[in-house]
Amino acid sequence: MPASSSDSSDAPPLLGAGGGGDGDDPTTSAAADDDDRVFLVLHRWWREAQDGARIDAQGVPYAAAPSGPTSYGMKVLSLFISDQAFTLRRADDLLLQPDASGRSYALVAADLFARARDWHTDSGKNGGKKSLITEEVSVNIYPIMLRVSVTRGTNALTVKISKKDNSSENFKRANKILTADSEPVHIWDFSGRTTFILMNEWNRMPQDNRSSDQEMPLEIHFYDLSEPMANGADGKKDELSRIMSNGSIMGMDLDSSSGSSKQVGSGLTGLDNLGNTCFMNSAVQCLAHTSKLVDYFLGDFYKEINPHNPLGMKGELAHAFGDLLRKLWAMDRTPVAPHQFKGKLARFAPQFSGFNQHDSQELLAFLLDGLHEDLNRVKRKPYSEAKDSDGRPDEEVADEYWGNHLARNDSIIVDICQGQYKSTLVCPICRKVSVTFDPFMYLSLPLPSTTMRTMTITVFSMDGTTGPSPYTVSVPKSGDTKTLINALSNACSLRGDERLLVAEVYNCSLIRYLEEPSEVISLIRDGDRLVAYRLPKDSEDAPIVVFRNQRMESTMTSFGRKSWKTFGTPLVSSLPDTINGSTIFDLFQKVLTPFRVAKDAISNADHIISKSSSVDKTADVDMTSDAAESTSTNNNACEDETTSENGMQFYLINEKFPDQRMKIEMDQPIKLVGSQKRLHVVVCWQDNGLEQYNFGSLDSLPEIYKAALFSRRPQDTCSLYACLEAFLKEEPLGPEDMW
Repeated sequence: MPASSSDSSDAPPLLGAGGGGDGDDPTTSAAADDDDRVFLVLHRWWREAQDGARIDAQGVPYAAAPSGPTSYGMKVLSLFISDQAFTLRRADDLLLQPDASGRSYALVAADLFARARDWHTDSGKNGGKKSLITEEVSVNIYPIMLRVSVTRGTNALTVKISKKDNSSENFKRANKILTADSEPVHIWDFSGRTTFILMNEWNRMPQDNRSSDQEMPLEIHFYDLSEPMANGADGKKDELSRIMSNGSIMGMDLDSSSGSSKQVGSGLTGLDNLGNTCFMNSAVQCLAHTSKLVDYFLGDFYKEINPHNPLGMKGELAHAFGDLLRKLWAMDRTPVAPHQFKGKLARFAPQFSGFNQHDSQELLAFLLDGLHEDLNRVKRKPYSEAKDSDGRPDEEVADEYWGNHLARNDSIIVDICQGQYKSTLVCPICRKVSVTFDPFMYLSLPLPSTTMRTMTITVFSMDGTTGPSPYTVSVPKSGDTKTLINALSNACSLRGDERLLVAEVYNCSLIRYLEEPSEVISLIRDGDRLVAYRLPKDSEDAPIVVFRNQRMESTMTSFGRKSWKTFGTPLVSSLPDTINGSTIFDLFQKVLTPFRVAKDAISNADHIISKSSSVDKTADVDMTSDAAESTSTNNNACEDETTSENGMQFYLINEKFPDQRMKIEMDQPIKLVGSQKRLHVVVCWQDNGLEQYNFGSLDSLPEIYKAALFSRRPQDTCSLYACLEAFLKEEPLGPEDMW
């Protein structure tokens, strides 16, 4: 349990961290006074020693309970949970009833633990009171790392167990200790650690800026006493009967039909390499040390062989494997040359013939499937049609699917190697949900590093507050546009009243908009460039204006003659209901704000855009027509125009034919024709106007992914848990996944 550090350091102390690992004996390590480890033991074991050795120590009782919503509906899901949290609350009522029902543990310091274990050992040797230690089957000490926090003003502790801090086995042990499935769990603290922690918390100064729920690391050492056989001699008789019913006892293999027995070895027998057969040998050794499979093939497995199964190998593969396994478990440890077994493999699976190298997992998959069909207890496979879930509980649907599977597949391989997982499909159009349960014998897990994709996108703020900023996000490779936009929204801290319009930029133009949520992002190449514009959320259905910038440039092929060339990334803004030349200018001035370097902005709009000779003229702009409805000019039209003092002139252009353009006058009303949602405007700049702005960031958009930028990053470690998480992630299915 946690404690606040008594010094001024911000780093929390590691409480209870001793110098030992598994199996350390506190009596043979450092002196007890220097050993600050704490041990978790069975409370009954501790009380026996406390009474027998007259150890004077007072304990503080706590009751353990899950912290927060830890009920996940199905126990199988606990496999994929990385952290578990429990709450320890004072349970003073146990002081009156120390033997109350439930599982009880004691937390004791190293010196007290050493005295208790010495007493149990001496009691066993001297024939005194029989204690738990004299009947233990195995004893191990396992270090478990906890992270503990305390809420100020309470006497409750929150204990977190993380897979990041513990091995998989120790994580399971810790959860088993604290999880109260059918009986309450109590922990008595005889070490004084919890009292010290709580007092340290209460005595903290008010100006202490540390979080009140700061986590502190605490390492405890769990002294695992395996449960002794129940009911004394009767229990041992029951255990003996169980062992004999399984057909083996003390190295003897009992054949109940003949009454004879034969010796069984330890299984520590090697397989000769016949020439690049290590792939086969490793798979066979894995199966040869699967205990339930060993018990089955060392028994009378012949009676379950199904020679008439058309999907099987007439029992020959099962015979060959069973004979090989028995040789590996024979008393003679002479290495075995698996010629006969390899010959059967080559006969039924020609891909494994010869002496080439092969994949061990492929061999294992074929072998398990072949053994299953050879040993299938089902002689006639009935036809069963899978029913849709139709909103029924998962347990009911799962039982139905598993029953259908067992009606056609029933073997020792199904018993120990097969299960089923839940698949949920959601139609993106009608949102219909379909739930099925599919059997599996092995899982092909993706590596997290191969399922995620790093993407860099430049975000523009259209309210003129900030300039363009690149953001790098990680999204699933199989993700869609919605996934990408959600990740980018979090990265750029998008406000609740904003939305993102994502588009692809090519040759200084927006060539496509990512507006379909279900569109897969695998179509986006690493060399592409994406931009995202922050727009008001309430204008989601409103039209937008796209500004493209042009300036006079000369090229090698123009013999020194200048022409108008587009430069930089287009800028975007939402359009109001009423639009005219002044509206266009004001919107452009707003999005230009982050790029302005000069203070002398022109405020008189009459000097900026030439006044129209006819204010009654209205431009009806059809963004998809082959030609604009009003008079158009060629691409070099603005070369001869008189530009404003601010050095810019605005032109409406046709989206399909950008060379067709129309000059925008100051008071000229502009209307969009039909259902068009985008207005395209070209801004022609003179040199005196460009000097007032810095457009460098518009000319240097980063690519989606630049390998050189990420090549030096250290590679993250990959755990089996992370692979399972990647396997369980939701992914969109494209047209190629219709099956």
